[in-house]
Amino acid sequence: MARDARLAGRTVVVTGAARGLGAELARELARRGAGLALLGHERPRLEALAASLPTPSLALAVDITDDEALARAAHEVRERLGRPSVVVANAGVAEGGPFASSDPASWRRVIDVNLVGSAGTARAFLPDLTATAGYFLQIASLASFGAAPMMSAYCASKAGVEAFAHCLRAEVAHRGVAVGIAYLNWTETDMIRDADRYAVLRELRAHMPLPARKVRPAEEVAAQVARAVAGRRTAVYVPRWLALVQLGRAALPPVVLRAARRSLPRLEAEGGLAATGMLGAGGEADDRSRAGRAGR
Repeated sequence: MARDARLAGRTVVVTGAARGLGAELARELARRGAGLALLGHERPRLEALAASLPTPSLALAVDITDDEALARAAHEVRERLGRPSVVVANAGVAEGGPFASSDPASWRRVIDVNLVGSAGTARAFLPDLTATAGYFLQIASLASFGAAPMMSAYCASKAGVEAFAHCLRAEVAHRGVAVGIAYLNWTETDMIRDADRYAVLRELRAHMPLPARKVRPAEEVAAQVARAVAGRRTAVYVPRWLALVQLGRAALPPVVLRAARRSLPRLEAEGGLAATGMLGAGGEADDRSRAGRAGR
């Protein structure tokens, strides 16, 4: 990938950058010439990624639900890499299982990381984006408009970040700041690989139409998201046909309801509706970070 004049020499912040889509996006943006500020829980992975990138990069271990830590991170990015002109709110966690028997603390944590953490990220870096007439990209999901049973916290959080990004866009447009939303379908990450171990989440994907079941490589998704960043896109859909689903989103809840009425009684009888806990290595890292903060 050749350097991109729209990104070369700019500083880009990516949250959730230790693994998965965040790490692949960081690599793709660095190939295009951007300097990277990598935020996440896993310091060794962040530092190894920063050292591998061809442009100036900074690794910062940050819990994005900690406003003071985010403020310190924003200051350090500013001092060491210069004011960022792009911020990608990518960090996210997920759990699955019935809402009625879900652990309230875990359920709330998904909301805190995915929604409150994204808003906190925007708050911490908005002064920089205002100064640079920059771009904030919110990573959302098909779950933003295609809510599914057994994923209530994740779907609620992704619907929330979509609404938040729309509100933020209207508030900051007159200051020259652009806000985009990336709607992504299944992407090959630790979270999705872990989800496939659970019957109820496997069935969730299996009941989707064939194109919607496909899991796309993180590198492929990152390349499309990076193009959206360079173009300061208002919306990006990966795969592109999600734009058509967006247009028909009002029809989705009845379809999901019918599928759930068919499949959930059988799964319940088979004992397949147990809570999953936080999914993937990223979810485990978040659990460790939360436990560490609670112990201090």
